[in-house]
Amino acid sequence: MQYHKHHQEFARIDLATGWELPPGYEPGSGAGQKILSGSLDEGAGTGFRTRLLRFPPGFHTSAPFVHAYWEEVMLLAGDLWVGNDPQGKGGEEFAPLTYACRPPGVLHGPFKSVGGCLLLESHYY
Repeated sequence: MQYHKHHQEFARIDLATGWELPPGYEPGSGAGQKILSGSLDEGAGTGFRTRLLRFPPGFHTSAPFVHAYWEEVMLLAGDLWVGNDPQGKGGEEFAPLTYACRPPGVLHGPFKSVGGCLLLESHYY
């Protein structure tokens, strides 16, 4: 399968609709993703995507994540804590306009957000 990103000029992003549960997140957690462009086939290890990821107020994960693709993340709005314990306590707080770039195979997280947050992510092989 071939993956392409399509030409897209500036357009307003509808933040009210089009959200879905991201892979690896618990149903009912309130986490949501909105794919902006591209697609990723983790089984085949191909592709690339750009997405928005949001966490609601009080959200937390309980274990670190690891994946086989590159990930670049920018915190656009809200608060993001990294390194909390399984109950959502502790961690290091990050403010908007902070950035991370993670190579494949790097453990990261767990994550929490006290007031909710919005992230812009790029994933690619």
